[in-house]
Amino acid sequence: MRTLVLWDIDHTLLHAGGLSADIYAEVFHRVIGRPAEHVAPMAGRTDRAITTDTLRHHGIDPTPDVLEAFTDGLAVAFEARAHELAARGRTHDGARDVLEALAARPDVIQSVLTGNMARIAACKLKAFGLDAFLDLEIGAYGMDGVERPPLVELARERTAAKYGERFGPSSTVLIGDTPHDVRAGHEGGARVVAVATGATSAADLRLSGADTVLPDLSDTAQVIDLVLGVAR
Repeated sequence: MRTLVLWDIDHTLLHAGGLSADIYAEVFHRVIGRPAEHVAPMAGRTDRAITTDTLRHHGIDPTPDVLEAFTDGLAVAFEARAHELAARGRTHDGARDVLEALAARPDVIQSVLTGNMARIAACKLKAFGLDAFLDLEIGAYGMDGVERPPLVELARERTAAKYGERFGPSSTVLIGDTPHDVRAGHEGGARVVAVATGATSAADLRLSGADTVLPDLSDTAQVIDLVLGVAR
């Protein structure tokens, strides 16, 4: 039995150095024709939810055509400014080592469950050389839904279609840094490892119900044991 590991990206594996907020404001101005007064909260949320709320805040109906124009603009802008990611951002301690160690194991399949749309997720991961350790074809992304919990089962369905294996709650692990990630895991049917590398404290992650909370990903052996359900 293999284990499916679903990684959040922002503030779990890497920090984009504030580029996301800059690009949202830039694209809003270009697509809508006026400066953004407010960009909706981003942490732990999907691009579909962020975009929808940002448009509604400005009195704009998020019709399919408007959403498509906005999200296409976001993806193009990220790809055009990808060189800024490595300069402005960084990977979190231990992230590369854990990804590489898990990728080498035949009993683990790794992908992402992220609020980023697929093109932006790939852009961010590639900028830091992390994409090689993940199967991005089976991940679940920020335009797949407004809320995160249903994305867990979507990732499992994509994994089953590609690998011919079914994964359940005991064999699916979600790793993230916000209460939104914790809720996604529990409601979606996955074990949750939370890392206090974002804006949410370890104490608040415990209160949100995370099965395990780590300060960061620096202890590779510990993270692997938690992913595999090995008691220490």
